[in-house]
Amino acid sequence: MDLSFTLRFRPPCPSLSPRKLDSPIINPLKKFPPTFYRPETNPNAKPFPMSSRTRHSTVVTAKLNKPIEDVSEELNLIASQNLDHAPARRRVRSAFIQAQQQLDHPLFKMTPPGKTYEWYERNSRGLEIFCKRWIPEPGVRMKGAVFFSHGYGDTCTFFFEGIAKRIVASGYGVYALDHPGFGLSEGLHGYIPSFDELADNVIEQFTKIKGRPELRGLPCFLLGQSMGGAVALKVHLKEPRAWDGIILVAPMCRIAEDVQPPAPVLKALILLSKVMPKAKLLPQKDLAALCFRDLKKRKMADYNVICYNDQMRLKTAVELLNATKDIEKQVEKVSSPLLILHGAADKVTDPLVSQFLYQKASSKDKTLKLYEGAYHSILEGEPDTKIFAVFDDIIAWLDSRCSAK
Repeated sequence: MDLSFTLRFRPPCPSLSPRKLDSPIINPLKKFPPTFYRPETNPNAKPFPMSSRTRHSTVVTAKLNKPIEDVSEELNLIASQNLDHAPARRRVRSAFIQAQQQLDHPLFKMTPPGKTYEWYERNSRGLEIFCKRWIPEPGVRMKGAVFFSHGYGDTCTFFFEGIAKRIVASGYGVYALDHPGFGLSEGLHGYIPSFDELADNVIEQFTKIKGRPELRGLPCFLLGQSMGGAVALKVHLKEPRAWDGIILVAPMCRIAEDVQPPAPVLKALILLSKVMPKAKLLPQKDLAALCFRDLKKRKMADYNVICYNDQMRLKTAVELLNATKDIEKQVEKVSSPLLILHGAADKVTDPLVSQFLYQKASSKDKTLKLYEGAYHSILEGEPDTKIFAVFDDIIAWLDSRCSAK
């Protein structure tokens, strides 16, 4: 399940009324001092085989908020393992693939079109990066390619598998990766030492992929969701002419001053992040209720077993805050064709911030769509009709820009 900063912007335009945002991530220090937790040790847990790098004899397990319904005790035990490092996350994902594919969700019920490939690339910083592609069946002309950047805590597997297949069914290739420290890529789980490095890794990996023979001469688009939207914007600002368009879904791109920590608290946060960057900050709320409007689909979010839903790490919090400040300073430099999609009732990232981005971006070709009553996860957590409407808007926008190529 995707997590992100809560963003709140109050423009003079009254078309969307301000309201309380309930994301537990933005400004935790404004209400609570930092609280640090040691991982819990479960004496009854059956350990996974430990990697060669691990020197501890104690088996450390993550704290599950609740057991996952309708799965075996064995699978729940597997899901409770410590996921700090990629080998454990990869084992857990493998154990849950079959259970995930059997979920009664429109993203999983369609017949998988085309072909799917998974692989790992070692990036310039020595980390193994999980990559995946979905392409149409042989003989089907590919109109263009969509490159996905996932949100905080999330992965390009699970729900995105179904999102990718929907896009492929309309004649597009889809390419994705897990950011370092998330999903199946290497790196400490939930740890972002540098937001710029996230963007640089996306540029590095997607530049390689764009050189593949099947993409020669085709238009290429970035698709960023929540924090992944901020990554996509940073990528665009670093390479303004590298993409034919950007699709942003509930993007994290600005934080208003009135919801930022007071200056002394922010200074303390920055100082602490230098001393103990990987330390976790405070307990995380269950965001499923904020992200998923459809109650049945909300329960399915528990099956996203490799997502990071623990306390946010100190350095990660600072990097996210700095990234949004940097984007805000440069927002008028955003010049790419732009499609911004946002649930009007989103309480994780504020739709008013998408309106701010739409108004300030210098793009000549820009579209903003707000979906009445919709929450944060408009591609996964809404009633089926709303999900299909969002997909229709994405495909129509892509088709109109590819037909002219």
